[in-house]
Amino acid sequence: MSSFFGAGPFALDYVLVAGGAGGGSGSNFVGGSGGAGGYLQGSILLAGSHSIVVGAGGVGGTASNGSNGSDSVFSSHIGIGGGGGGRGSAASGLAGSVGGSGGGGGSRNGGSAPAGGAGTSGQGFAGGNGTSSGGGGGSGGGASAAGLNGTNNTDVKAGGAGVASSITGSSVTRATGGTVRSIAAGGAVVGGANTGNGGDSGPVGVSSSEVSGLAGGSGVIILAVPTSVLVTFSGGVTQTSAIVGANRVYTVTATSTTDETVRIG
Repeated sequence: MSSFFGAGPFALDYVLVAGGAGGGSGSNFVGGSGGAGGYLQGSILLAGSHSIVVGAGGVGGTASNGSNGSDSVFSSHIGIGGGGGGRGSAASGLAGSVGGSGGGGGSRNGGSAPAGGAGTSGQGFAGGNGTSSGGGGGSGGGASAAGLNGTNNTDVKAGGAGVASSITGSSVTRATGGTVRSIAAGGAVVGGANTGNGGDSGPVGVSSSEVSGLAGGSGVIILAVPTSVLVTFSGGVTQTSAIVGANRVYTVTATSTTDETVRIG
């Protein structure tokens, strides 16, 4: 089959996920979990050279909120990194951060309950609110649902749901908010590479010692392009490809700089 060079524009489908945020630190006052990276998908007409950047996941907080994830970029489409989960602390619990999906609010003792961070319209949802009594943090927002409000420090609160896509030929859910892990439950996990998931909150202990939150997952960009269309990437792009039906599907898992490109046609 012939490849098309320089013609176009060409129809393609894409899924773009930004980096998920890190969870907030906490003790017996539980931190909020990280928000998912912003999620975009669609069908477009495109040709020529375009920017492509895969966002990194944010780090978990150490006596602080988790860090926001980094943005992912494909052409004019920008996914906003997830918002960091709020710190849990008796005296200084903090609100979750704004992002593609918002981070869950931490918990504190007294005063106003730390709020969950807002999500970005069309990309994700808000994080859940923390508490000012009971020690429960809010969970991070996901690409299709808000996080859950905290209650107490013995409850597990799942993050907001992500979005399933079959662009690679099988259904995969990405951009899920991080989970609030209670004192009793343990088992906190990082967001996972190329998922855009938010990181879980700290802690998983029973003492007043503050425990760091967990890192968010890195983002991913997936392009489904007709097999007849030539696609080339700059040298700093890490990607794999496979034939799925009439398309070749390119999964971009990392970019070494913010100046990387993809050429279509």
